[in-house]
Amino acid sequence: MLRKKRRSSVDEGDRSAESKSKKSRSTGRAAKSTVQDEAVRRNVFTQVLREAGIALRQSNTPNEIDVDQAVFQKRVHQLLRKSPQYPNVSIEFVSGLESHIEDQENFKNCLLPCVPRSSDGDSSSVCSYQESLIRLLLGVEILQVCTNFCPLELKLSLQLFMGENGVNIPRIIVNQLKWLDRIMDSKDLAGKLMELVSVAPVELQRDIIVSLPEILEDSQHNDVAQELNSLLQQNTQLTVPVLDALSSLNLNPALLAEVRSGVMATLTAVSLEDLPVIVKFILHTVSASEANEVVSDLRKKLELEFCVSPALTQASQQCVKFTSSSDNQGCVGLVLDTIKSAVRFQKTISEAWLKAIENVVETEDHKVTDLLVLFILHTVNANHSRRGAERVLRIKVRGGQIRETLLQRTFRGYADVMRNYFPSILSLAQGLLRSPDPCVVPFGAHMYKHAFSTFDSYCQQEVVSSLVTHICSGLGGEVDAALELLCELVVQRPDEMALYAVFVKGILDYMENLTPQQIRRLFCVLSSLAFGKEQQGSHIQDDMHIVIRKQLSSTVSKYKRIGIIGAVMVQHVPSKINMSRVCVSVRPSVQVMALLELVKSCSEGSPEAAALYYDELSNLLQTCTLDLLVQLFPHMSFFNFPFPAAAMYNLDEDESQGGIAINLLPLLFSLLIPVIPCLPPTVRQQRRVSPLCLASFFRLLRLCEENQHKGDLEEIDALLGCPIMLTDLDVVEKVESLSKPEREFLCSLLFYTINWFREVVNAFCHQKDPEMKMKVVTRLQNITYLQTVLERALAATPGFVPPPANFDGDVSERPVVPSVAIPGKKGNKGTEADESQQECSLKEKEKEFRLGVSLASYRPFFRELDVEVLGVLQCGLLSRSLLDTELHSREREEVQLGPAELVFLLEDMLRKLDFSLAPVKRAPFLKSDRSVGFSHLQQKSPQDIAISCVQLLPTLCAHLENCHNHFQALISANQGVVDAPGVDENDHQLMSSVYQLLLQVLHTTFSWTGFCQHEHHSKLKSALAVLAGRLKEGEAYLQQEWVTPTGERERGVKHNEALQAVLSIYLERTGDVLRAVEEIVGEGIPELMNAAKDGNSKTFPTLTRQTFLVFFRGTMAILERSVRRIPAAKQDDSNEVQTEKLLTWNLAVRDFHMLVNLVKVFDSRPVLTVCLKYGRLFLEAFLKLGMPLLDYSFKKHKEDVQSLLKTFQLSTRQLHHMCGHSKIRQDTGLTNHVPALKKSLEQFVYRVKAMLVLNNCQEAFWLGNLKNRDLKVLLHRAALPYSCLCSGGTFTCSSLCLAG
Repeated sequence: MLRKKRRSSVDEGDRSAESKSKKSRSTGRAAKSTVQDEAVRRNVFTQVLREAGIALRQSNTPNEIDVDQAVFQKRVHQLLRKSPQYPNVSIEFVSGLESHIEDQENFKNCLLPCVPRSSDGDSSSVCSYQESLIRLLLGVEILQVCTNFCPLELKLSLQLFMGENGVNIPRIIVNQLKWLDRIMDSKDLAGKLMELVSVAPVELQRDIIVSLPEILEDSQHNDVAQELNSLLQQNTQLTVPVLDALSSLNLNPALLAEVRSGVMATLTAVSLEDLPVIVKFILHTVSASEANEVVSDLRKKLELEFCVSPALTQASQQCVKFTSSSDNQGCVGLVLDTIKSAVRFQKTISEAWLKAIENVVETEDHKVTDLLVLFILHTVNANHSRRGAERVLRIKVRGGQIRETLLQRTFRGYADVMRNYFPSILSLAQGLLRSPDPCVVPFGAHMYKHAFSTFDSYCQQEVVSSLVTHICSGLGGEVDAALELLCELVVQRPDEMALYAVFVKGILDYMENLTPQQIRRLFCVLSSLAFGKEQQGSHIQDDMHIVIRKQLSSTVSKYKRIGIIGAVMVQHVPSKINMSRVCVSVRPSVQVMALLELVKSCSEGSPEAAALYYDELSNLLQTCTLDLLVQLFPHMSFFNFPFPAAAMYNLDEDESQGGIAINLLPLLFSLLIPVIPCLPPTVRQQRRVSPLCLASFFRLLRLCEENQHKGDLEEIDALLGCPIMLTDLDVVEKVESLSKPEREFLCSLLFYTINWFREVVNAFCHQKDPEMKMKVVTRLQNITYLQTVLERALAATPGFVPPPANFDGDVSERPVVPSVAIPGKKGNKGTEADESQQECSLKEKEKEFRLGVSLASYRPFFRELDVEVLGVLQCGLLSRSLLDTELHSREREEVQLGPAELVFLLEDMLRKLDFSLAPVKRAPFLKSDRSVGFSHLQQKSPQDIAISCVQLLPTLCAHLENCHNHFQALISANQGVVDAPGVDENDHQLMSSVYQLLLQVLHTTFSWTGFCQHEHHSKLKSALAVLAGRLKEGEAYLQQEWVTPTGERERGVKHNEALQAVLSIYLERTGDVLRAVEEIVGEGIPELMNAAKDGNSKTFPTLTRQTFLVFFRGTMAILERSVRRIPAAKQDDSNEVQTEKLLTWNLAVRDFHMLVNLVKVFDSRPVLTVCLKYGRLFLEAFLKLGMPLLDYSFKKHKEDVQSLLKTFQLSTRQLHHMCGHSKIRQDTGLTNHVPALKKSLEQFVYRVKAMLVLNNCQEAFWLGNLKNRDLKVLLHRAALPYSCLCSGGTFTCSSLCLAG
């Protein structure tokens, strides 16, 4: 910069320097000389400018130029260079400039751009924009050398004109130095600028620092960066300008890494306003090779959660709409925008972020930043980034590392910021909710829920629309999750959801693709919206009533079924509202009553519709109280028909007189014979009730009684033991002689009877009275017996279609029962032999069908058992005393579950678990009917089912042990033959089925993917605790032979993996690991070595030559881990502690020696690999933990130390032989372990020498020659040095070879 003439009052140094000369002159002559010199300099300055093409102006008038800038600079250079007074003329020119800019107005004019001269003359060659006079003169090299920029002298001028008249003069001055074509002495300029930075005000410091990249040449960038880095550590106020400058400087990689690490160190202490600039600098200056490390470090130190004020978090916790602080949210938004910019344009940065998040293992280590970055990566249009974000989020959610609490914190603290990423949030939520993995579906639902509760109305509308799209997709799991979430939103935020009811109402057009359970939930949602606020839901009420009436009036059973379900579910919300507002009953609305009357009238002519109506009311009664049911009772009654029939299955023999009975046979017979002449006319005119409604109505009756009497069924307990009017079942023995209608009638009668008993068991299974428990178990026995009778009847009735028992499914969707195609006779052609052969084949097919009939395909035609029925499995031996007429104990009756009843209950339990807990494989082109027969089960969540199973685990384990003991006793009694003569084949088959079903139930229970979720870990621990309490110790499994069902010894990869797991568990959990290893190595393996080729160890029958590698690897691994857990020795340890540690190390070294010596016998390649690997690890552990102990205890326990080293010497010698063997064989798989092992052996040699020197026994260490041998102890190579240890005059070969 040009030097300005300084005032005497300012420059004290010059004033003192010139004082002597001024004293020798008179005052008048000095003043006259100064004026003359000043005039000469001004004349030179103005004359050169005028000749070059610039006219100076005064006051506020800008200077004028009439030539091009480059022409002006060239003329000034020529005028000065060709002047006779050169180079003095340049000094005079600069002095004239200084005199000119002493005036403040002139100085401002010289800093402001010149204007073209246009008053007279041609100015077409002059461009519209011109530089300032100062900048033009700085571009002249001669003047640049003379002025040398003088920044220190410029400082005073800058302070004088700071902020004058609203013009930032210092900034304008600094701008004059930018982008000069050439700087003669860049280093000197850089130094003076940095000196100015050190003393200038903060604002000026920022302007200068930011301008440095535009002023300095590349050669000065590294030096300036060093000074800026130091300045950054000293003054945090300059963080932003320094980082801006450093981002634009051309730095070498080492210096850039140093600067970046320094910036990273200050990341946690900088102000929030500076954070975006710091993050931008870090991400934009990272190279591809450093991206992973830098991004990982940045993720650890970037704490965005501290950027939210506590008041905002507290407001969010009170469920108030998030209103963010503009400053905090703006800075966080800038940080995220910086990250977004980096990942968008640098693929390595996006991959580094994904890897950094993926490498975080612990749940508590995950931050809000992780979720925000994943949203950013998904927002970026790059496919790899979007797919990577989806993959990482799914993995983290499935592993329980990113949980709902973290998502909640993110939405609470950064609502305004996350609003920008709403499309990505919505897309990720859609993907998670559609996922077939049930572990990630809840997280997608949480994303939807938080987005709805946090964002604005537009986002809420998009959330509801997306959920409606999920529901209309028709995919079972996706529809269920979306409906469940919609129900939660309606319950938690009814006012906001009411605004979008019109979207939900559109689902009514897609009900054909929904299951009955999904239809129930849909009408529950619509009813909540319709009756929640009458002023907003009246139009929904009208639409619902129109749809329901239309479907009830339909003649198609499918639509009528939807209408019945909808009409009943409409009662749900009004009843809940009434019960929540008042304590007494409130009469339902007129429209609701009209719907029920319409349901009754539409179901009178259809027994299936009536039965469905009763079932739906029963399901609804389990969730709320309906006073409306009281009005239904007078309209429902049953009629007893006076047909002679047998009363069977009576459990209340003492109440046979005056008791009740289920008159099933006449009821069914009345449907087959419309007109019965023997009946009186009054009975004929009575309305006949279909037996289809029998079980459904009883379920409704039972639930009403439970609600009215708080679970007590004393009023109807006679129905549990009362007989049922049936025909004599001996007719089944002659079923083949009956006609087809008679056989079908018999089958229908059996189906109705079984379904009645199943519903009776549903009703009374949870009663605590022992006598009622006995009756429930007896009814189960009745069911299992009747099922065997039914199988025989069905075998003789091919093509029979049973009466329906579950009425919420379409008739067309019900499963097709198996039938036998019996070939008929083809005309009269053929011989008699052909006809007889055809008849024989027909009889054989009929016989095969009879033997092969199974009720598995008829399951949908049986009433569903409640989950509570499984509690009967907990019943043990039940007994009661029967009294005679004089109330004396006559006899004692005992009842317990038999194998048939266990099979019946376990099969039902397994089906329920498969439906609720097992993952569903999607088959988009096949219509599945899995939900048929599980209407009640669908009312419970998988979590409820899992809890029930965990509660039953002790009972299941007890039954499993009983089965095991049964077969063990059977094997012992029959000398190892399971199916020996005299064994009941039926009982044996039933017990085998029980055993298999129990294992399948346990497998399905523990295979539930929900256990992977964090909130269900406690349930999994409870279940595992039940199993752990009943399992034997691992040693017991190792000490028994594992055989296949055929009696052969197990073998193969899976067997080895299971054995490895059991061995690891045993060794990890045993009290003394070293003793356990010594038992296996010292007893089991010698027994194996002395056994035959196909033999095994007597102590450990699982130890064979095929499983030796499993035992060897397991013992070596656990030995190495156990020695690493030995506490490190301390110099101040007591004598007892040192002795105990020495004893432990002696045992470990002895076990290690025995294991290493086994290589002499079992020298296969896998065994050598294991020995080389774990031998090195054991040696490293000994060097780290064992040698310090020897240092401290050598003097006190010399003999113990010597014994330990002597034993260890044998092991190291064998390891050395193995190294030589590996090199001789040239096996790369083995030689890869050799260098590291030899290095450890060498370290051990010098470590032992150091121990001896420490204890003043260095004379005991000497070197000799050790021959290089293989495993067969043959000489191969030249001698290698080895060390020997001696103590007390005795020598101990160490066999620890040096590198060579």
